[in-house]
Amino acid sequence: MPLPTVAIIGRPNVGKSTLFNRLVGKRLALVDDQPGVTRDRREGDANLLGLEFRVIDTAGYEDEDAATLPGRMRAQTEAAVREADVSLFLIDSRAGVTPLDEEIARWLRSTDRPVVLMANKAEGRAGETGVLEAMALGLGNPIPFSAEHGEGVVDLFEALLPHVDRDEEEPEEDPESPDAPLKLAIVGRPNAGKSTLVNRILGEDRMITGPEAGITRDSISIDYEWTDFEDKPRKVRLVDTAGLRKKARVEEKLEKLSVADTLRSIDFAEVVVLLLDATRGLEVQDLKIADRVLQEGRALIIAMNKWDVAENASSLFNGVKGALDEGLAQVKGVPLLTVSAVTGKGIDTLMRVAFETRDAWSRRVSTGQLNRWFERAIEANPPPAPGGKRIKPRYVTQNKTRPPSFVLFGTRVDLLPMSYQRYLINGLRREFDFGAVPVRLVLRAPKNPFDRDKE
Repeated sequence: MPLPTVAIIGRPNVGKSTLFNRLVGKRLALVDDQPGVTRDRREGDANLLGLEFRVIDTAGYEDEDAATLPGRMRAQTEAAVREADVSLFLIDSRAGVTPLDEEIARWLRSTDRPVVLMANKAEGRAGETGVLEAMALGLGNPIPFSAEHGEGVVDLFEALLPHVDRDEEEPEEDPESPDAPLKLAIVGRPNAGKSTLVNRILGEDRMITGPEAGITRDSISIDYEWTDFEDKPRKVRLVDTAGLRKKARVEEKLEKLSVADTLRSIDFAEVVVLLLDATRGLEVQDLKIADRVLQEGRALIIAMNKWDVAENASSLFNGVKGALDEGLAQVKGVPLLTVSAVTGKGIDTLMRVAFETRDAWSRRVSTGQLNRWFERAIEANPPPAPGGKRIKPRYVTQNKTRPPSFVLFGTRVDLLPMSYQRYLINGLRREFDFGAVPVRLVLRAPKNPFDRDKE
């Protein structure tokens, strides 16, 4: 049974993202003094004194033409209200009720959706006048609240209880189960088409898109269900992220926050899709992003977007593939796919490969299987003897998955050169079909009390 949903709405800079962060218990939404930081809808799981619900942070509601960026942001806010079980309408009690607040209130009264009116920034006595003014909005008595300091939580709980309370307990899902939602992050340079691709996958205009570069600021998580080639529904938690530019070009504080948010999304993802712009090919920044994903131990897929308008497609594909093999020497054979966010071509293949890649990233191999392979590998290519000292590998075991990680035990195995470690890692990949997911190998050599060289 899905969680009830609560949408937070209001004009710019009234504290919506601060309230969102308080409800979810962590700093997920970007917060800054300047208005208009939030653009897309951001969702998170909230817990308010034991009351559980899904909360949606929305962009500031502005009265602008629908074709403009603020107008497209307003359309997303209106969609959030239509889908929510109840809306939290925030006003700034210190600024008092503004004409835009009155316009939002008129719109909310016309929607026939439940609304809880909140007078934010009401700590101390500075907001008392604004609280009284809010009563004239025709949405009931406002709740004096402070999203910054957490004042008014009990009153908010009581106001939300009739709309989001439920009797059934949601069963907890094992995150490593094959049926658990696939955590899939879409990353890349600005204007590669990440939000357009997400919209095409979802089949709706969920993300704000347009010709302007860098529209997406927050990393936006959306739950989605993909039907595979056997007509089986598969759960996906899709994350659209802000574009990653070269570090030297990132100057504004807000963009630095967006970049940090994207990097956190990589850390929490299972599979990361690096989206390239096929009209621009592969750039150094793309390789840096790919290397970051692999260093974090995430499974990586590279997709070339705008393939429907790419020129010299065959030579472009082969050129990018060769550059990836050279630039990502630590992992050969990263899946390289072609997609079009405009036509939808290649998206089903992308989703199928993402699930297959997660399966490899989560694979566990028995110790017996590992050591039968290990004996053959050692026999085919014995380890070197640096300085005349024999290295004696004993056995190998898998200590964890996601990414697959192995521990090699033996005498002086800590002296194994990197070339031999790569030989073992590549052998593991081939033998157990790990593909191009990151594989870790840790060396464990017992301490020798008679070895004075290490004293």
